[in-house]
Amino acid sequence: SFYRDARLRRLTRYRYNNVPADDGGRYLYLRDDDTGAFWSPSWKPTRSALENYTCRHGLGYTIIGSTYRGIEASTRYFVPLGQNLEIWQLTLTNRRLDSANLAVFSFIEFNLWDAYDDMTNFQRNYSIGEVEVVDGVIYHKTEYRERRDHFAYFACSEKLAGFDTARDAFLGPYRGFDNPQVVERGEASNSIAHGWAPVGSHHVQIVLQPGETKQIVYVLGYHENPRDQKFDPPDSQVINKRTVRPIITEYLQAEAADRAFDALRDYWNGLLNVFQVRSPDEHTNRMVNIWNAYQCMVTFNMSRSASWYESGIGRGMGFRDSNQDLLGFVHMVPARARERLLDIAATQFENGGAYHQYQPLTKRGNHAAGSNFNDDPLWLILAVAAYIKETGDWAILDEPVQFDNQPGSEKPLYEHLRRSIQYTLDRLGPHGLPLIGRADWNDCLNLNTFSSEPGESFQTTTHMDGKVAESVFIGGMFVLAAKEMAALAQRSGRHGEVLGYLDAAAQLEATVREHGWDGAWFLRAYDHFGHKVGSASCAEGQIFIEPQGMCIMAGIGLDDGRAQQALNAVRERLATPHGIVLQQPAYSRYYLHLGEISSYPPGYKENAGVFAHTN
Repeated sequence: SFYRDARLRRLTRYRYNNVPADDGGRYLYLRDDDTGAFWSPSWKPTRSALENYTCRHGLGYTIIGSTYRGIEASTRYFVPLGQNLEIWQLTLTNRRLDSANLAVFSFIEFNLWDAYDDMTNFQRNYSIGEVEVVDGVIYHKTEYRERRDHFAYFACSEKLAGFDTARDAFLGPYRGFDNPQVVERGEASNSIAHGWAPVGSHHVQIVLQPGETKQIVYVLGYHENPRDQKFDPPDSQVINKRTVRPIITEYLQAEAADRAFDALRDYWNGLLNVFQVRSPDEHTNRMVNIWNAYQCMVTFNMSRSASWYESGIGRGMGFRDSNQDLLGFVHMVPARARERLLDIAATQFENGGAYHQYQPLTKRGNHAAGSNFNDDPLWLILAVAAYIKETGDWAILDEPVQFDNQPGSEKPLYEHLRRSIQYTLDRLGPHGLPLIGRADWNDCLNLNTFSSEPGESFQTTTHMDGKVAESVFIGGMFVLAAKEMAALAQRSGRHGEVLGYLDAAAQLEATVREHGWDGAWFLRAYDHFGHKVGSASCAEGQIFIEPQGMCIMAGIGLDDGRAQQALNAVRERLATPHGIVLQQPAYSRYYLHLGEISSYPPGYKENAGVFAHTN
C-alpha cells in the first residue's frame, strides 16, 4: 500500500525477488482457541489446506473467501472514493453444530516511507521505527519527530484483547509469516516497537454460535497534519490526532464501509457507461466494456510505476507512457486527463525535449533517467490532439505551462507542442530521418550506448555522440504528429502555421519512403555506423513491428500498396499463436552497437518477445 507515490510514500513493506514469492501483505489469521489450530482465510501466509477458496477481483475491490473446519470467512478489500485509506471487511460465519471460540489476528508490516531507502539503509532504519497505540489504534510515526508531517494508522472495529507493533515479538525467533509465535500461542504480547521493524497487529477474541455471523472492520490509512500542528499537546512528541479520529471512527462502522463500497460501485458503473459496445460475442463485450476500460484507468493511475515488474522504487511515471495511457481513458475522465496533460507538459525542457520520467508525488522530472529519448516530445502532441477531439476543449492550448517546473518560464501549451515539433526537426541524421537519441518507443534499442561494462545502464549510458543513429519509427511518428499539429493550428486560428506543419510532414514522409522502406516492410533504424536495422539484409532482427504500425497510422504507404505489403509481412513473419512478436529473427548474441535488446536471450522481453502493446 502507498499514498500517491509508490516509492516516496510507501505504507506497507514489500519484499522483492522473495521466496516464497509475494510474501508480506495484508494478513489475517484465525485461531480456534479450543484446539489451538490456526489458518489464514486468504490461504497465505499459512498455506493451510482450505476446504474451499475463492478470490474475486472486481472494479476497485477484491474479495477473498474460504472455509476451514466449519468456519466460513470472507474479506472485502477496497479504497473508498476520496479517502486516503483502505478498508478490510472480514465476515465470519460459524457453520459448525457447536459454538466456536475464535481468535483473530491482523497483521501488516510498515514500510519506513521511502521504499528504496527502506530496503537499503539499514544502519539508519533499524534505529528509527516509532509507533503509538491509543484506543486500540496503531499509529506508525517513524521520522514524524523530525521532518515528516505524515503518519500511517491501522485500526480495528472491535475491542482488542491485545496488540503488537514489534515484528520480532509477533513472529518470534527464526519464524516467518506462516507460523507467528503470537498466533501459535493465541495471545498478543502488547509490544511497542522502538527502532526496530514496526508492524501492526490486532488481537480480537470472539465466540460464534452455530450459524452466527459477525463482521470485523479494519482500516489502514495515511494522514497529514499541518507542520505547525503536528503534536498535541504542542510541546510534546505525541501525534495530533484531532483531524484523523473522526475519519477512523466513521469508517470502522460497518454501515459506513458498506456505503463507501456502494459509492465505489456507482463510480465505476458511471465511468464504464460512458462508452459501451454491443457485439454478438459476450466475451468481447465484457472485455471491451469492462476489463479493457478498467485496465486503462488503472494504468492511468499508476502508469506502470507501481507494477510488479517496475517495483515502484525507481522509474516514477513515464513521459511517453503517461501520454499513451491518456489515449485509453480520456473519454471517461476528461477533467483528470486535462490535469495530467498539463503535469506532463511541465516536465518538458525549453528546447522541446523532456524528462523521460517524473515522480507522481512531486510532479518533477526524474534526473536519474534524464532525457534524450527522442520520441517522447511527439507523444505530447498526439495526447493533446486526442484530448481535444474528445472534449472540444480548445482553451487548453492557451493554458500557461512551465518548462521543467520552473516559475517564470510559463508558455501556452500550444508553444510546448510547437517546440516538440522543432525538437525533432533540429535532430535529423544523415538520411534526413530523426535521430534516435538514447532510444525511442523500444527503450532497449540503444544505438548510441555501446556498453561493455557490467552494471552500466543501457538507457542512461551514452558512449557515442548520437549524430548518426536514426529511427524510422520516429520518422513515421513525426509525420502523424505534424499532421495533427496542422489540424490544431487550423482549428485554433493559427492559420499561418498550417502549411509549415504540412510541409514538414510531407518532407519526412518522402524521406521515410526513400530511406525507410526495405522492399517489403519498413526499416527499423540506422545504427551508429549508418547500417540498416530491421532489414532483410540483416542476419538477425530483419523485421520489427513498431515502424510497421506507426508508419501506417501516419498514412505512409496507403496510396501505393506499401502499407498492405508491410501488414502482410507482419502476418507472415511476426504473427504467432501467442501474439505478434516484436521482431524476427531474434538476436542470438549480444551486439555492442544494438544495446539492451540483444542482451536478452532469444524470445525474452524486447528480443522477439510478445508485448501487449502490439496485441
